Amino acid sequence: MAKTMRAVDIRGGTGHADALFINEVPFPEAQEGDAIVKVKAFGLNRMDLMQREGNYPLPPQASKILGVEFAGIVEQIKVSESCRYKVGDEVFGLAYGGAYAEYIAVSHKMLLHKPKELSWEQAAGIPETWITATQAMYLVGGFAPGKSILWHAGASSVSTAGIQLSKADKASAIYVTASSQEKIDHCKEIGATEGFNYKTQDWSQEILKATDGKGVDVIIDFVGASYFQGNLNAAARGGHVVLLGALGGLTLPAGVNIGALLYKRLRFEGSTLRARDLTYQGKLRDTLEDHALPKFKDGTYKILIEKVFDWNDIIDAHKLMESNQTKGKIICTIA
Repeated sequence: MAKTMRAVDIRGGTGHADALFINEVPFPEAQEGDAIVKVKAFGLNRMDLMQREGNYPLPPQASKILGVEFAGIVEQIKVSESCRYKVGDEVFGLAYGGAYAEYIAVSHKMLLHKPKELSWEQAAGIPETWITATQAMYLVGGFAPGKSILWHAGASSVSTAGIQLSKADKASAIYVTASSQEKIDHCKEIGATEGFNYKTQDWSQEILKATDGKGVDVIIDFVGASYFQGNLNAAARGGHVVLLGALGGLTLPAGVNIGALLYKRLRFEGSTLRARDLTYQGKLRDTLEDHALPKFKDGTYKILIEKVFDWNDIIDAHKLMESNQTKGKIICTIA
């Protein structure tokens, strides 16, 4: 009889949050270079909602099981080359998929040793969030000390990580957009210079006022089409707009004026992380280990957690994320 494990599954293959349930599925098979990790906790990300609904194209190497970030204990190692990990090590890491499960097969190159200073829940909330923020800000956005930066969805997990990275690397100003004053205040508490309520304010005009008409050097956007014009208006000359998502749609509204792309010499660049190859993701993992991990250990960087659920309550966890009321990571634990 084939070995099985429990994992979160979706009735019918795709569906609403209520379609989620815990099922018996085949145990993952380690390929050369992989570790099998017994999952103690996993983090939720918005891509999980899209994948659940059938709206996220999976990379070919991805498990159909939801989830890309986790923390747990190494159960097996299938690595012929030199490897820093052994059975019993406490680790956290990033995978192409499969984290909503009791066990996950993942490349050892995408693991990090879990510091004793961090809980399982905290460690599980780091990989996707902080690697995405690092990628967007530095590798794609070209941020450097002294530049100004705007993080849309300011209270999201990626943006709260980005605010902290921006502050530590001496941004000249850190701006955010958010849906409430409570979220803006939260962002300012962790380092944002100022924030703007996109429901009640014309955020692009407010940013121009705050910068004496100059605009911001780097903009990190998850919204897409509905923010396209505002991003062009708010960007500084020579600025860089990084698109990480399209929560506001993919089709531009009528009347969009793209002139700023030309006369401001702007760069508008889209990027994803999950579809990147292992070499690219590994470089980001190394950057996280070298530059951020020490700051997690000493408490400089905060892993902001909204709520921890038992994974049996995965439906409630997904519904909370869908509510857009969170100001930190949603984590599930596996007893």
